[in-house]
Amino acid sequence: METFYLIIVIFIFFIAVFDLSVGVSNDAVNFLNSAIGSKAASFKMIMAIAAVGIFVGASMSNGMMDIARHGIYQPQYFYLNEIMCISLAVMLTDVVLLDVFNTMGLPTSTTVSMVFELLGGTFALAIIKTINSNGLLQMGDLINTDKALQVIVAIFVSVAIAFFFGVIVQYIARLIFKFNYRRQLKYFGALFGGFAATTIIYFILFKGLKESTLMTADTRQWIHENTTMLLGCCFVATTVLMQILTWCRVNVLKVVVLLGTFALALAFAGNDLVNFIGVPLAGFSAYTDYVANGGGAAPDQYLMTSLLDSAKTPPVFLIGSGIIMVIALFTSKKAQNVIKTSVDLSRQETGEENFGTSPIARKLVRMTTNTSSYIINSIPPKARAWLNSRFDKDEVILEHGAAFDLVRASVNLVLASLLIALGTSLKLPLSTTYVTFMVAMGTSLADRAWGRDSAVYRITGVISVVGGWFITAGAAFLICFIVTMIVYYGGTIAIILLSALAAYMLIHSQITYNKKLKQEKKSSLAQQLVANKDKEEALVLLRQFSREEFTKVLEWSADLYNRVTTGFLHESYRTLRKAMGDIETERRYFKQVKRLGTIGVSHLNDQVGLEKGLYYFQGNDFSYDIIHAIKRMCEPCLEHTDNNFNPLDKSQKENFGAIAPEIVGFLEKSRELVEENNSSQFSTLYNRGNQLINQLGVLKREVIRNMREQESYIKVGIVYLTVIQESQNVVAYTINLLKMNQKFQEENQ
Repeated sequence: METFYLIIVIFIFFIAVFDLSVGVSNDAVNFLNSAIGSKAASFKMIMAIAAVGIFVGASMSNGMMDIARHGIYQPQYFYLNEIMCISLAVMLTDVVLLDVFNTMGLPTSTTVSMVFELLGGTFALAIIKTINSNGLLQMGDLINTDKALQVIVAIFVSVAIAFFFGVIVQYIARLIFKFNYRRQLKYFGALFGGFAATTIIYFILFKGLKESTLMTADTRQWIHENTTMLLGCCFVATTVLMQILTWCRVNVLKVVVLLGTFALALAFAGNDLVNFIGVPLAGFSAYTDYVANGGGAAPDQYLMTSLLDSAKTPPVFLIGSGIIMVIALFTSKKAQNVIKTSVDLSRQETGEENFGTSPIARKLVRMTTNTSSYIINSIPPKARAWLNSRFDKDEVILEHGAAFDLVRASVNLVLASLLIALGTSLKLPLSTTYVTFMVAMGTSLADRAWGRDSAVYRITGVISVVGGWFITAGAAFLICFIVTMIVYYGGTIAIILLSALAAYMLIHSQITYNKKLKQEKKSSLAQQLVANKDKEEALVLLRQFSREEFTKVLEWSADLYNRVTTGFLHESYRTLRKAMGDIETERRYFKQVKRLGTIGVSHLNDQVGLEKGLYYFQGNDFSYDIIHAIKRMCEPCLEHTDNNFNPLDKSQKENFGAIAPEIVGFLEKSRELVEENNSSQFSTLYNRGNQLINQLGVLKREVIRNMREQESYIKVGIVYLTVIQESQNVVAYTINLLKMNQKFQEENQ
């Protein structure tokens, strides 16, 4: 029996390795967002600094995860087999749940997921134990609900506090430094840098190293008693240092950003990421205690009172965790995906939006716009002009490819560090993940990065992320509850099956994600198109962008048209319903493409913009018309099939069944022509398109004649007529798209 539980402990540690990697992918956004978003240094240097912070924080942590030993459950009432059951269920649930969020690119709280998984697993066994005890045990005896309530409060408190102060502090910082901060930096840079560095050092001492093995009780007491003196000396020393760096023409904002990146990486490794080894260590501690003191007691008879003691983590586990997290930081592509979500939602420039719109976001934007207009009109004209001069985005100093400037990046890091450190010292329930993300959102709002054209998308994105936090708690609780029940009653077979399922989900997720990355080449081109300021290069990028997007539209159109016509001819409701959903997806996607193309046209010089812009916009319109025509064709086909009305007769199926594949072939040939930028075959394709339109016209006249002769034919005849008419439109719009694309792509004579 001891061997069986040893295997479970080893397996839990094995899962913890993957969990640490997934945790880095999720939490990397918190300490890399500002540095990467502002391009404070090269990507390699930023990653190296973060890696050092992670390794130091993990190695010097004291394990932190007493919550896994006695924070949620009362171990003196649980037996060894029950503790192992909870630990295994928590790890299986956590690694899969966080991987799902990382794949979606949504940052979530690792602490919240872990706490609610423990709560779900404990609640499952608490139900069993209270029933089996015949009233001797109550839920309150088995579960520590205070910690769970504290985390729930943290969600609300962290979000509100961080966002509010992010807006206020960034607004004040922008009034002081403006977007063109060079002059102000000469006068205030040293003071700002000294204050920022002092705040970050305070954060390191009170948050990053407060549970370090280097911090004895006497050391912590001395720091607490001499905090004011330490901060004063630190402020003077760092201010002098920042002034010297300013004289040496070093941008102190970059120093602040890199120092803040190190501090946050250290704190997250020491306090959040190391949480993932808390559950395995609790299981390991339970096993070693049972081996040493269990004697002849059965695992289901040995109470785990030893877990009431605080964790004493062997250094080898901490150093190993640090190494695993550093490797994961450099190798995880999903970490970059989560970072991209946060950076995109806070970037200064308009561009490709990853989120759509929602009714809540539209309502908030409308209310905020009306309120801000009222406030602005109440400000005296001179004061309004001065405020606008401080927020003149035309003067913004951005590193090449940066999403926002160094002033905002510094505020993000300094304010997040200060709020987290203050919350820790005052024992306020602040979530580090929520603070860093919401501070970034608040500063971007204050910086007027959420313009009228982008606010609704950004707010929808923030709502999606915040909503994901709440979903994390509920999903973690429910899934772990179910998994714990399965493991408890299913035994070894259930453990093997659940482990295989978790492995399959992780492998499938990685394969799917890699495919998704290969299909996202357009994203880099779209980013170049938006960020480019060179008017000559703008036309080259826009031509390449339009070819790729028109190629995709024609490829999708061929596929969708084939599915709609096939579904109608074979009366396949499922095919038509799936096609209808995909049509809506493509329509939403193409609306984003049109926005990006408009931004690209705005970067062209006046002469080219007037000459070529019209062709591009007309091509966009015809692309949208093709998709819309297929939608108008699919809607009546879906309704007709859903109602089980009479189908087409055999001759009509044969006639249309012969021409539909030719239209699909026409669309595919058009795609090849656009993709290869080959205009030599345009006239041949143009003639073929007109032949198809004429053939469809013959079918249309035949349908009208049949409708006049047979009243029973009217229902299916109307649908058939619509299909033919929209098929003509698809061909006609495609011909027009080819014409506009040819004129847009051809060089000026």
